[in-house]
Amino acid sequence: MTVHAVGIISAGDMGAAIGSMLTRSGLDIITPLDGRTNLTHSRAEESGMRDVRNVRALVLEADIVLSVLVPSQAEFIADSVIEAMGVTGRRPTFVECNAIAPQTARRIGARVTAAGAIFIDAGIIGTPPKPGGHSTRFHCSGADVSAFEELAEHGLDIHPIGLNIGQASGLKMVYAATTKATYALWTELLVAARALDLDDALKAELGEGVIAQKMFRELPDTPRRARRWIGEMEEIALTFQELGLTPKILEGAADMFRLESDTPLGDLTSRDPRPELTQMLEIIASKASERRT
Repeated sequence: MTVHAVGIISAGDMGAAIGSMLTRSGLDIITPLDGRTNLTHSRAEESGMRDVRNVRALVLEADIVLSVLVPSQAEFIADSVIEAMGVTGRRPTFVECNAIAPQTARRIGARVTAAGAIFIDAGIIGTPPKPGGHSTRFHCSGADVSAFEELAEHGLDIHPIGLNIGQASGLKMVYAATTKATYALWTELLVAARALDLDDALKAELGEGVIAQKMFRELPDTPRRARRWIGEMEEIALTFQELGLTPKILEGAADMFRLESDTPLGDLTSRDPRPELTQMLEIIASKASERRT
């Protein structure tokens, strides 16, 4: 098939960046903005995405639909698209791009294919795409990923990795465990050091280690993502549990991001200044101390 119109749900940081990339290549990028925040409207407008208001209108126009949002909304949005397919009679290819467990992807995929549409499992690794950059990889799996592969001609870095639904999501899960879960661990240990008045002693012990310096530099970027990452850690925990591994490590990471998001830090967006590391740790330590009372 030849893709002309791409529907993206929704225009968050990642979705808007994808939309911007594809718009520059001449594709018609559409998104439903009814009920969305002013910030989401601004992102969509700046990215050149066209507002079609609702999911039904999106399904009517799109050749392919990319679902790019928080894991907790993945099944709800998929069901909304399936319902719109039933009403409109159109069956655009559906690409599940959310950070979900393989079993969640298979569950959604079964419903989409039962509705008569092609389903593609996809996992996004990296930061939102930028022109000329190669920091974002789109891994995909499924029996027919040709429609999604076509977007490689429009700037996306797409890598088919297998024929089975769940493979791309599985890769996303194990990769995210090495990155985001590590941020949760380092946040917790640095908050503990702060609470114990051991900041300087710990930093002296860590020295100029590459990993420690990376964490000191990157951790202040995590608070604005904490709420989104709770569900992702829970999906990784489900992935590991199904494999007979312990889910507890990732459940703990989810709990750490939950603690972080319960502070004012959780209200930050990508357009707000990032906090200083010391300030961030102090805020989280203060919130954690409330658990002791």
